[in-house]
Amino acid sequence: MMTGTVLVTGGSGYIAGFTIRQLVAEGWTVRTTIRSLAKEQQVRDILDVDNSKLSVFAADLMSDEGWAEAMQGCTHVAHLASPLPDASPKNEDDLIIPARDGALRALRFAKEAGVQRVVMTSSMAAIAYGVDRGEYTFSEKDWTNLDHPDVYPYVKSKTISERAARDWMAAEGGEMEYCSINPSMVLGPILSPDFSTSLEAVKKMMDGSFPGAPDLGFCVVDVRDVADLHVRALTAPDMDGERFFAAGKFYKLHDIAMLLKEKLGDEAKKVPTRKLPDWLMKVVAIWDPVARQVKSELGKVRHADVSHAKEKLDWQTRDEEVTIIDTARSLIDHGIVTT
Repeated sequence: MMTGTVLVTGGSGYIAGFTIRQLVAEGWTVRTTIRSLAKEQQVRDILDVDNSKLSVFAADLMSDEGWAEAMQGCTHVAHLASPLPDASPKNEDDLIIPARDGALRALRFAKEAGVQRVVMTSSMAAIAYGVDRGEYTFSEKDWTNLDHPDVYPYVKSKTISERAARDWMAAEGGEMEYCSINPSMVLGPILSPDFSTSLEAVKKMMDGSFPGAPDLGFCVVDVRDVADLHVRALTAPDMDGERFFAAGKFYKLHDIAMLLKEKLGDEAKKVPTRKLPDWLMKVVAIWDPVARQVKSELGKVRHADVSHAKEKLDWQTRDEEVTIIDTARSLIDHGIVTT
């Protein structure tokens, strides 16, 4: 088992938390970045790992400050820090520029520090968007079509930042290796009440914020399995230029609602079981920024072919039903949802 010193950027993030836990458990010395050291103790408390194995540095996606120090002595980098808003920004560049420039900044400082390999978190958003209504199957060979009118800022930011990283590596990367992990909707247990935007859909169903289930869905993947894929990609041979789709089965929101009702009984009493018609979503989108962002996704079914990650990295995923129920139970346990 190869270990060394690894920098995980964005240490307060959802996937990063589980990645850091697994790396420390497997014997790595871990460094991580957060935006402000005022939150260092809070991050350490949440991660709950051997503190002698973890160093915390202040670094921001939009500034050079702190990056050289954080990278010093690292053999590997897992670049997980990225902006993920809960509503569409007023200007798409508020999202695109930090995502793109942050990726390039991480690569540049990694190369200067003599890092051997960078594993970057991208997204299914860079693979499977920019399509008309219908049913599709995607793999890592696919790229989002940015010219499609349905592409919204978050999707653009993920596609543009991964493209920029790959272009930079081709031109400037030298001996350093690069690969990307492209997760779908990441669910699973949470480590703290400061939870990821990706859990918002399950939260809104559990707390009764949704009057019904719109005709929307996503491929579900467990945060623990996404973290495991990052760790595998850090050390496996022959990773340069690789791209791994991290996703599971596609679930419509109505399927998730029915599963929550079935497995959680009275704890899921606020979960809506009726389907919301598309016209109603479009009305809600007039004043609700989240609905506005996703209304273009109505009626789209995207399946993920993840055979490449399973064959090349022997990646295994847990049952999606377990992931969905673990998400709901964790939201209840942390007091985010009251039943």
